[in-house]
Amino acid sequence: MAALGRLSHALLRSPATRNRRHLSAAAAGGHGEQTARTWKILTFVVALPGVAVCMLNMYLKEQNHSHEMPEFVPYSHLRIRSKRFPWGDGNHSLFHNSHLNALPDGYEGHDD
Repeated sequence: MAALGRLSHALLRSPATRNRRHLSAAAAGGHGEQTARTWKILTFVVALPGVAVCMLNMYLKEQNHSHEMPEFVPYSHLRIRSKRFPWGDGNHSLFHNSHLNALPDGYEGHDD
């Protein structure tokens, strides 16, 4: 029994075991800090300027966009109402926009 105790004690003091413990402790301490720093730098250098460029692009495109109502063309295959919608007056879709979505007979409040 004493020999088993000495053998286990010798194995615990072996250089391979000490190096393994040292490497795992080093990996746990420094790796997370460096990763967090990298993502923080990427956020400020890549992500935030990317969002700013996208917002500027959207703003400039909106400035050049015309806000006129498109011309109504009564195509026979569009705006078919074979059954009334179950809400409202039955003629307007659920997400109806009176400026952009025409009814079967034309735009609302727009007389030609």
